[in-house]
Amino acid sequence: MARSDWRKLDESDVRVRPGKGTRPRSKRRPAHADAAPAMVTAVDRGRWTCAVEADPGRAVTAMRARELGRTPVVVGDRVGLVGDVSGKPDTLARIVRVEERTSLLRRTADDTDPYERVVVANAEQLLIVTSLSDPPPRTGFIDRCLVACYTGGLEPVLCLTKSDLADPAELLASYSDLDVPAVVTRYDEEPEGLRERLDGRVSALVGHSGVGKSTLVNRLVPDADLATGEVSAVGKGRHTSVSAVALPLPDGGWVIDTPGVRSFGLAHVTADDIVLSFPEFAEAAEECPSGCGHLGPPEDPDCALDEVVEGGQARPGRLASLRRLLASRAGLEQP
Repeated sequence: MARSDWRKLDESDVRVRPGKGTRPRSKRRPAHADAAPAMVTAVDRGRWTCAVEADPGRAVTAMRARELGRTPVVVGDRVGLVGDVSGKPDTLARIVRVEERTSLLRRTADDTDPYERVVVANAEQLLIVTSLSDPPPRTGFIDRCLVACYTGGLEPVLCLTKSDLADPAELLASYSDLDVPAVVTRYDEEPEGLRERLDGRVSALVGHSGVGKSTLVNRLVPDADLATGEVSAVGKGRHTSVSAVALPLPDGGWVIDTPGVRSFGLAHVTADDIVLSFPEFAEAAEECPSGCGHLGPPEDPDCALDEVVEGGQARPGRLASLRRLLASRAGLEQP
């Protein structure tokens, strides 16, 4: 080949046989149009138990498909399954798709922990289970759960247990301005009112250990066979649920029992997130100074929310309740 011919060569003239590790990988992924719709009901050590939509009584064990990578999959997630979905012993399906979530119950270990934990997905309502006595109610915890509901898209419901030991009137009155629905139960009666609220819906339960959460679940779902803990002498219960689990209700719907918690961190929530859940104050909050915590004087002397009440556009009790939630999020009250 003449010297001048070298100048006519380009990279297309070079033939290189690709090695095993250099072959281009297709970015196309299978659509899995035939994936069976299901709901995750339990998670345990890299295995997910799912209820197939076509037959909710069939429990299918599945693994997360490789193409999902580290996509988080939690109890309540709506997923697509392929492979063996018979639910027979020693069979394993694959989760190939996680549907968009309609709601999220999230918390952090405390207010300084940057790691956000998704507790439950797609629940329609959250029952904040609180005993009226033994252990006594902790309004700071209730407030934080309300914040989690407002910012996560869940409807909050107060579930007050052990009304045979204490009168619920005072506690109910303290939440009247928030218009939060409530159900009151007794240890010696069946929770019929609670059943009516849960039937046909996906509901999560959260509460401190010892408040009677597992006892309620055992009554609602007789086959649940959940352990019921004894309240310790110092008024703190021992944990009886170690991970979230979704259980089918006899008349339709699901109840998701979550582990008993001693704190409900809100490091992932901002003051503005909470205010947005109160439509009558949302527009005024935009006029507040940058960084306003909306707590009012003396912490936030230029907060514009007071003007809404002064103008007759909101009840004073609504603003007081909102600021109580904001104070709880800010750690100014004992959670």
